[in-house]
Amino acid sequence: MEILDGYRPPKWKEEDQTELISVIVAAYNIESYIERGLRSVCNQTYRNLEIIVVDDGSTDATGQILDKLAKSDARIQVIHEENGGLAHARNTGIAKAKGNYIGFVDGDDWIDPDMYEKLFAALTDKQADIAVCRYRQITRTRTVDGSVDRAVLFEGQEALTVYVEEREEFVIQNAAWNKLYRKELLAGNPFPDGRWYEDIVFATKALARAGRCIYLDIALYNYIIDREDSIMNRRINSRTFTDHIPAYYEKTKLLQKLGREDLALTHDYFFYKRLLLFYGAVFGTEDGGGYLMRLEEILRRDRERAKSAFQSPVADPRDRKKLALFYRSPAAYCRKLRWEEQVVVPCKVRVKKLLGIYK
Repeated sequence: MEILDGYRPPKWKEEDQTELISVIVAAYNIESYIERGLRSVCNQTYRNLEIIVVDDGSTDATGQILDKLAKSDARIQVIHEENGGLAHARNTGIAKAKGNYIGFVDGDDWIDPDMYEKLFAALTDKQADIAVCRYRQITRTRTVDGSVDRAVLFEGQEALTVYVEEREEFVIQNAAWNKLYRKELLAGNPFPDGRWYEDIVFATKALARAGRCIYLDIALYNYIIDREDSIMNRRINSRTFTDHIPAYYEKTKLLQKLGREDLALTHDYFFYKRLLLFYGAVFGTEDGGGYLMRLEEILRRDRERAKSAFQSPVADPRDRKKLALFYRSPAAYCRKLRWEEQVVVPCKVRVKKLLGIYK
């Protein structure tokens, strides 16, 4: 891993933009957002783009807006399909893509004008297989941007490692949309059709295949995190058990096949930690009983694996105590969680404000 402080990707003049980048935009019932998102792709400083927009069976005006925009920019191809889900829409786009480089944009988000120029320039400059950028988190009340003036060059499985370790200083994560990929990296790696949380397995395979990855620690993608009907805002639901949890199990198997049992255990630490947090979130809620039973069944069935995972070098010792408390008494674990949320954390925040740590 090489830290490149103050790194600036080389500029690409339009006459030198000979490589075609295929940008795949998925859209479903986002009539209030899609024009802003698609125009942000059309307005890229890297002009040699193929813009493939897959209308995933929208029942609002999204399809009509797309057709109108396509008339104003010959680079836009609109594909109207019956609703098949985000994974299917992205796979449709990949199958149509002619570019040697592929990027993804969710139609309700938008990107900075120079996102693809910078990602492509960095990827080619450093002879990488994947280029990644930071993103801004957009809510109704604020924007969070943790950009740092640097880049990081990862060799071999280094990017995979920091991804599995969920290291906050590197915003690589599952998301497909803050990355630019060499097309050959995606061969034989479709998104799991018909499933939510489709990025988990896809990202793991792509990062495992990459020989080199360049990470730009600047925000170039704008991600809306509080749209009410977003999948990410539906918290625990039936899909947690049919799609989300199975994807994490598949990720474990992928890491084990790579011979990285160390990373498989690290991944499982974060996985079982999430299950514990899910359990605490629905404990005592009116409709949480069925979810509680299923979560407890998984955690008790996987007890030995979970205990091993919580011995990972990245595991917080406090989490080991919480896991042990859960196995002794789930109710006591939830009471402790509530105490921390309602008393301990607010007290720490007040103390830090008094000390001037928080503004």
